Amino acid sequence: MKKIFYLIVLLSFSLQVSAQEDLKYQKPPKEILELVDFERAPSLNMDSKKQLMIFMYRNTYKSLSELSEEEMKLAGLRVNPKTNISSTTPYVNNLKYKTVDEPEAKQVTGLPANPKLANFGWSPDENRMAFTNTTETGVELWCVDFTTGKATRLTDATLNANMGSPYIWYRDGSGFLTRFLPKDKPALINTEEAIPAGPTVSVSEKGAKAQNRTYQDLLKNAIDETNFETLVTSELYKVDMTGNKTLWKGKDIYTETSFSPDGKYVLVETIHRPYSYIVPFDRFPTATTVYTTDGTLVTQINDQPLLEVMPKGFMATYQGKRNIAWRNDKPASLYWVESLDGGDPEKQVEYRDEVFTLDAPFSGKVKSLVKTINRYRGITWGNENTAILYDLWWNTRNMKTYVFNPSKAEQKPTVLFDRNYQDIYSDPGSFDTKRNELGRYTLNMDGDKAYLIGEGYSQKGQFPFVDEINLKTKKTNRLYQSPYTDKVLEIMSIINAKQGEYLVRLQSATEYPNYYILNTLKRIAPQPLTHFENPFKSLEGVSKEVIKYKRADGVELSGTLYLPAGYDKAKGEKLPMVMWAYPTEYKDRSSAGQSTANPNEFTYPYYGSMLYWVTRGYAVLDDAAFPIIGEGDKEPNDTFIEQLVANAKAAIDALDGMGYIDRNRVAVGGHSYGAFMTANLLSHSDLFAAGIARSGAYNRTLTPFGFQAEERSYWDVPEVYNTMSPFMSADKMKTPLLLIHGANDNNMGTHTMQSERYFNALKGLGAPTRLVLLPKESHSYMAKESILHLLWEQDQWLEKYVKNKK
Repeated sequence: MKKIFYLIVLLSFSLQVSAQEDLKYQKPPKEILELVDFERAPSLNMDSKKQLMIFMYRNTYKSLSELSEEEMKLAGLRVNPKTNISSTTPYVNNLKYKTVDEPEAKQVTGLPANPKLANFGWSPDENRMAFTNTTETGVELWCVDFTTGKATRLTDATLNANMGSPYIWYRDGSGFLTRFLPKDKPALINTEEAIPAGPTVSVSEKGAKAQNRTYQDLLKNAIDETNFETLVTSELYKVDMTGNKTLWKGKDIYTETSFSPDGKYVLVETIHRPYSYIVPFDRFPTATTVYTTDGTLVTQINDQPLLEVMPKGFMATYQGKRNIAWRNDKPASLYWVESLDGGDPEKQVEYRDEVFTLDAPFSGKVKSLVKTINRYRGITWGNENTAILYDLWWNTRNMKTYVFNPSKAEQKPTVLFDRNYQDIYSDPGSFDTKRNELGRYTLNMDGDKAYLIGEGYSQKGQFPFVDEINLKTKKTNRLYQSPYTDKVLEIMSIINAKQGEYLVRLQSATEYPNYYILNTLKRIAPQPLTHFENPFKSLEGVSKEVIKYKRADGVELSGTLYLPAGYDKAKGEKLPMVMWAYPTEYKDRSSAGQSTANPNEFTYPYYGSMLYWVTRGYAVLDDAAFPIIGEGDKEPNDTFIEQLVANAKAAIDALDGMGYIDRNRVAVGGHSYGAFMTANLLSHSDLFAAGIARSGAYNRTLTPFGFQAEERSYWDVPEVYNTMSPFMSADKMKTPLLLIHGANDNNMGTHTMQSERYFNALKGLGAPTRLVLLPKESHSYMAKESILHLLWEQDQWLEKYVKNKK
């Protein structure tokens, strides 16, 4: 406690003596700038038959002016109150299309000027696609008809997209059920000018434990509540294909609307009071109701109370109905899940959850379908007699996959796979689905057989595969496995299993990922669908290698090593190095030692990547393995610091032993939890010349009810929280540390204050450090100006304290 008091005193003092630089936005050196300033390839969207291809173009970065637009932060939402759409929405600025047989993509005509397109949705017949366009004043609904290639505006800019996509297609394709701003929408209250009517009072009842994570952007007072309601309240209208609209339901806070697969019913979820100041809107009270397509009330399915108080633990949930949705295999049947342990993972029960179903017209008897041993994780529907069920228990990393008969609840489900989900080498793959006659995706089946698409990681490398599995006998038959040793083949979907036809994506270290049709029976080369060029040709001569090494206790580790183009170890030059990493928690050594690194993946430097510095004469060890293991009754974080240092030392020892690096000129860095790692490594070891920590959290007492993979509270294990907090060891910091943080961070637990307080503690103790706050930026950085300056800051730091270390 004396140590904490000492730090607080120093913090208070340092606030008075801190100095700032009057610095404008800077740009990185030419080698880096050439890589950063590139044109992003379009993303691809295909219809279910894999015949029609839609190319969606985006700007590579946002601009600072875009980030500076007005924003309100309420109940976990960040919205633009002028345009009424999420302020974090990524926009598309152009659309092109082609069939798989056509050589060139065609331009969609009729698009708006300065398009800001989002919320794309295929029509039921997949000949059209709807989307929204955000103007200076609001959000419009548009639709493009691919039979003509022409886009048409359907509404004015009065849609309400503050809660997500504001429309859904009618099942017959005749129009949309759409959220609009109310015609009598009140003006927002200016919180700076409003005179409070009284204090803000929150209450805790004895014994009611609301042990919640440290959420951002919460409601704070009655004015926030009013503004929240103003922003998210909508009216529901039916909009036809000519733009005519008819009121369907009046004002309410609509969060979800979905048609039944047959299009005869609508499931509607709304939010109602009381609201909360400690949890975001997705835990506010909700009502779930079924209507007919003309808006007639059928029945209320659920009324969920406010979820502030819940049992403790990652496997905790709430009592009552949850995950209410339509079954994809039936015309109009709802299903949901209810806990059998009261949502409390501490209770010892035979089954944790039970799945129920209710058929239209929703007045009959609720039927039990199946029970789960672990916590329910989802269902892939097949047909009336077949469905795949998943459950999971985080504490043991156990995941079970079952096949069950939805029509015969008395039949016990069959366990298909029972495994550690972190054991990637044993991953059987994911079940392939296809669009059924109801327009919903269900299991791709042939009699009793289904298909699994696997990523194919193994000790020998990555070889993706397609397996046929007999759901009765559980036997599998491998239909295809990638033979590539110099490329990465990703199996995106199965077009026709019997004909051996698949949609795949191929890439190599120097070949940009492109899409192909692969036919394994015709024994012909994959047929290209796209021809995206490599925008980073200056990296083609860079050496890329996945290296494997061992920690002192025998745990196997790996990382991807990049060496500058033309580097020749035989000449005896030892390089400065940047190590970039992110810790991951495991419950067993075997899973911790597995690797998903593939040297044949395309070398793609993104804004947060350290790959840029390979052009500046550095070796770069990217995605260095930093497992934190707690086997049996031990928790990983009980020995977090020791394992962190052991991971770092093993990497440096390995590369030093290979003769590549100067171990006295090594920097370490990371983002978010990787920043937390970096600060701890610099505080508890002398392995590094400098560090870069971006958007991290450094004082775990400010996240007292758990963080990352730690579900215990501060009061359960105060010694763990204190030991793991770099803030508590600020007096040990002697290594130069560059702290960078978005000034508008919205990530749970990494409030910008974390970097500000840590910097002031370090400055008060005389540690060499620099704090850079990027205006308007959140947890990830978006504006081009911010990104260029970020790279300049990092380059300056590395050049001064690593490459040219005295």
